[in-house]
Amino acid sequence: MTTTTDPAPLGFPEASEKGLKGGALGLVSSVVVGMASTAPAYSLAASLGLVVATAGSLGMKAPAIMVLAFIPMYFIAIAYQELNKAEPDCGTTFTWATRAFGPVTGWMGGWGIIAADVIVMANLAQVAGTYSYYMVGEIGSLLGQDWSAVSDLGDSYTWSTLAGVLWIIIMTYICYRGIEVSARLQYALLGIELIVLVAFAVVALVKVYGGNAESYSLTPSLSWLWPGGLSFTEVLAPALLTAFFIYWGWDTAVTCNEESDDPGTTPGRAAVISTVLLLATYAVVSIAAVAFAGVGEEGIGLGNPDNSADVFKAIGPDLFGDSPLGITMLILLIASVLTSAAASTQTTILPTARTALSMGVFRALPSSFKNVHATYLTPTTATVAMGAVSIAFYVLFTFISTNLLFALIGSVGLMIAFYYGLTGYACAWFYRRTLASNVRDLFMQGIIPLAGALIMTATFVYGLKNFLEPNWLTDDDGNNVTIFGYGAVGVVGILAMLLGVVLMLAWKVKAPEYFRGETLPMRTSRDLVLAGPYVDSDTYRMPEAGLPEIVISPDLSNLPEGQMAIDPITGDRYIRHPKDDSDKDA
Repeated sequence: MTTTTDPAPLGFPEASEKGLKGGALGLVSSVVVGMASTAPAYSLAASLGLVVATAGSLGMKAPAIMVLAFIPMYFIAIAYQELNKAEPDCGTTFTWATRAFGPVTGWMGGWGIIAADVIVMANLAQVAGTYSYYMVGEIGSLLGQDWSAVSDLGDSYTWSTLAGVLWIIIMTYICYRGIEVSARLQYALLGIELIVLVAFAVVALVKVYGGNAESYSLTPSLSWLWPGGLSFTEVLAPALLTAFFIYWGWDTAVTCNEESDDPGTTPGRAAVISTVLLLATYAVVSIAAVAFAGVGEEGIGLGNPDNSADVFKAIGPDLFGDSPLGITMLILLIASVLTSAAASTQTTILPTARTALSMGVFRALPSSFKNVHATYLTPTTATVAMGAVSIAFYVLFTFISTNLLFALIGSVGLMIAFYYGLTGYACAWFYRRTLASNVRDLFMQGIIPLAGALIMTATFVYGLKNFLEPNWLTDDDGNNVTIFGYGAVGVVGILAMLLGVVLMLAWKVKAPEYFRGETLPMRTSRDLVLAGPYVDSDTYRMPEAGLPEIVISPDLSNLPEGQMAIDPITGDRYIRHPKDDSDKDA
């Protein structure tokens, strides 16, 4: 038996790949997509007040919660980076969890991504629709016109829903037209967001330190970055679930891995860079907002329940004033939230469509989901289906009850914690046989991903406990929003996961190939696989559904003579020669 290695990775020809447009995204483009997916401006507007309210009298420590939320997010980003090196598949958690734990766990990981994205689309669309009217009204003020009637339409669920549906249609079409079109749009939209957020922070801090802020404004302190005094069960766990929401989305950079210039490296780096840049953005803006508005329950205080839904809308008029320049800045602030929600609407479609594409390829969903446009090289069925399901879900639950819609949105944090945690566990388990190779692998592939997963699990458990409390969510009249006597947020989170179980079992009966491990078998980092006939491309890709994948034992005892095995991690090639030809070069 002769064993040879070759540093050049192997792969399958273009015909065997999913058909997505490779090389469309570089590192900068991937970072932009990852950051835009989190909707920084909107996320802060919608979540900062809730974080402050959860912390109560220690609401000024909201920046500390942002920092704490970053830690497990960074850990999970490392897990994404390491797993992506092994298998740059657009199914991400679905694919990796299937490799590590089997088809049932992998399918539920994919469902967690899809369910979270569909639910959050309703919220993003609602914000985009509402802010469209608000911005028109403010433009009227700048022009000296009374367009308040248009602005008031933003408070109408009917009109805001119509505008939200239109935004979903527009962004679905952009995603359909190609990843490069999507990336170019994100450059512009994210640029607006970041410029306005920096301006907001600068103006707020200048006024605070210049003594021109509100009477209840606070002077920033380093203690705001330390969570001392905050109870984990009562404050940190539920607050972290909210904070997870504002970081959530950077993984879109990894989901677009097969469209990257270097699928095994660029997406993982982009994910890690995105989380670090988001930390800097959120820390600075949250400190500025807390300092200027304070954490009280009066006026523009962040503890005021009337401000929790949108802190920028509450702070903006006081911060910028009513001069032409102030109105212009307010318009830009509104525009940043609008563009943030719109951008995230688009980048929410991207990962969901690609997750569904991968699940279709590996027969975990109907085969129609693997369709790719011949010209645009984008998932067709998956993209259109994502847009259509999001619209149906959005309209249905807005019609049934806005309170129920808010409960569904609140449950997104549970699904985020679920599939992010699953990814961390999958990383540690997938690499378990090679963790002792060196200190770097032990930490980057084992300890750090596992620590991130454990934090996600603990947050999920404690968050669910709080969400199930009857008084967790109240309506405009102060009444508890419950289902079966339990908090609606917790109940709908559980029901969403149970729906996934039902759908999975139904599909298992109809198409059992994936669940038998035939299309996406379990594997570890040490396993070798039969290279098959496709060994001539420059970049290694995992086999698609329908192509046989045979795991080869480390001693090559089940490798047919004259055929080749490959290490999917390193690209090393192994050939078992006939005994009488053992002296030949491989």
